[in-house]
Amino acid sequence: MPALVFDEQEIKQVIDKVVHRTFQMDFDWDWPGGVAFYGVTEAYEATGNKEYLALLKAWVDEKLEDGLPKLSVNGISIGHTLLTLYKATGEQTYMDIAIQMAEFLKHDAERFAEGVFQHTVNSESYNFPQQAWVDTMFMAGYFLIRIGAMLDREDYLEDGLKQYHGHENYLQDPVTNLYYHGWDHLAQSRMSGINWARGNAWAAFTMARALDIVHVTHPSFMIIEGSLRDQLAALVRLQTENGLWHTIVNDPDSYEETSGSAGIAAALAAQGKLYNKAVQKALHGILDKIAPDGTVTQVSAGTAVMRDADGYKGVPHKRIQGWGQGLALAFLSSVLQHRQNPY
Repeated sequence: MPALVFDEQEIKQVIDKVVHRTFQMDFDWDWPGGVAFYGVTEAYEATGNKEYLALLKAWVDEKLEDGLPKLSVNGISIGHTLLTLYKATGEQTYMDIAIQMAEFLKHDAERFAEGVFQHTVNSESYNFPQQAWVDTMFMAGYFLIRIGAMLDREDYLEDGLKQYHGHENYLQDPVTNLYYHGWDHLAQSRMSGINWARGNAWAAFTMARALDIVHVTHPSFMIIEGSLRDQLAALVRLQTENGLWHTIVNDPDSYEETSGSAGIAAALAAQGKLYNKAVQKALHGILDKIAPDGTVTQVSAGTAVMRDADGYKGVPHKRIQGWGQGLALAFLSSVLQHRQNPY
């Protein structure tokens, strides 16, 4: 298997530009900032650049002056930053807020069926009764696994794993092994039945990270490992010659999309040398989509479960998006960490 080839200093310089461009954006306490800042935490872990930590701390501290806002499943994603800040600084305030968020999920978040979280957002204008969206695996499921492991709280960890297994059950196609975007439990339907790139990235990336946390002797380990293994085997065969993935991964008539591609590539990078060829292609493709000022380009806008394939193809991809910045940073950071841990 060919080694992954890249210039470490070049990658660090690109990361630095993406981080600083990200902090020129304005975020509320919600998932766009949650994903963007998760990427910054990954950049901090990979580079050790304490400036990134200081930028995160300043943003969170200012927001906390107003108190914790009304929470939703998607809004929990800021909790990833709180966990990293606590780990780096030891300041109990960050963990206290993170625990409040975990308790919200445990006691107050809307659920259906076997305790799967209903997709909820920080807006009363949008309601998705008894719908599971694959986004939740990152926003809340992965958060519960992380905080459960950090605090040795089995209840949090098991609830996070429950979300992974529930979303696999409802959203992973047993034939193609790709993940669908959403499930409507009331209608017993996968809705538009689309294999959306960023949705597959949410699933693949967070399953890859969970396998670094869940012990190999836990029954969930093999369930997650099997789901991820089969999904990645399908996704790697859908990578384009440009190193990216189409926004509908199995529809070559849909546009290539950067955020989903970055999340998928980060999951591939976590597999060690196995997917070096695909990761190398993705690295070239994603670097080509990062503007000189650090803007990650060709990122689709916020995407509901659309009515049909044309709906996904019509989602604009013109402007900078927090999730594009964050997932690109997660991928580039994983490339640096790949060299540190080449397996």
